[in-house]
Amino acid sequence: MVHQAKKGNRKGAVGGRANDVVKADLIAVVVAVNNSHPCVLTITQANALPSGPFELAHRSLQSGLRGWVEQQTGQPLGYIEQLYTFADRDRIGAEERVISISYLALTRDEEARASARRCWASWYDYFPWEDHRSGTPTVVAKYLRPRLREWADGADDPATRFDRRRRAAVAFGFDDRSWNEEHVLQRYELLFEAALVEEAIRNGYSAAPTPLTGRSMIADHRRIMATAMTRLRSKIKYRPVVFELMPPLFTLLQLQRTVEALSGRIINKPNFRRLIEQQELVEKTGETTSETGGRPAQLYRFRHDVVDERSVAGTKLPLTRA
Repeated sequence: MVHQAKKGNRKGAVGGRANDVVKADLIAVVVAVNNSHPCVLTITQANALPSGPFELAHRSLQSGLRGWVEQQTGQPLGYIEQLYTFADRDRIGAEERVISISYLALTRDEEARASARRCWASWYDYFPWEDHRSGTPTVVAKYLRPRLREWADGADDPATRFDRRRRAAVAFGFDDRSWNEEHVLQRYELLFEAALVEEAIRNGYSAAPTPLTGRSMIADHRRIMATAMTRLRSKIKYRPVVFELMPPLFTLLQLQRTVEALSGRIINKPNFRRLIEQQELVEKTGETTSETGGRPAQLYRFRHDVVDERSVAGTKLPLTRA
């Protein structure tokens, strides 16, 4: 039974309904990193995030979410934090109002195996313009930039044209501006406004997006995923949450590749290792591995006591540029 919060009775109101209700849904963006690919747990042929209604029987929001995710996918949740509450009118449809309380969850690769009920998909399948590890993606230069320019120039007045051009330049790093990996949601919402993603067409915008703009999802689930990417890309710079995605033992190269996968940027290797050492976030185990292909690499583990010691001041894992 869906938990419904009554807004009140409007008996006799002209054009009103006798009972207006608000439904509350719980939605999870569950992230893992597999072989340098940031993946998101999905359901229904990879076009939806795990979700379910908040019910009166649920002890708390988190317990309700954990229950729905495990029931739908068989995936137990470890690290979890509340992300955002989405309550925009007409998010789902004109006939009902749904508040979606979203959460970001992180899990390790060995706990994120695919099964008949679990479908892990690269988040770059949904946001192909966000992966800059090999340089600016072709879709940005060859498709998005000219289409956004066309959209900007199609405005009725000069002020709007200028504003659209400026917003596109800031979001995508056009006109010699810097690319900011944290602007994931800003970029998606700009493409939505320009009717360059399929979800915009479903909401009444008149244009025809192509597969170049990524896989679509039901309702506003792709927007929720973009919000999670924004949060995680920002948070790995000032909190060591990346270790929630790492195995117990890892090499520094594996750690660097994981941070690069999440941020979509290449990191300067010497600078990264120096910053890791300065932060004292990891310690050597005395063991090595030959799985990297070259000479044996040192294995490290995360120092949990560091986070406890610095919980007030903050412990950061900075993202440095190549």
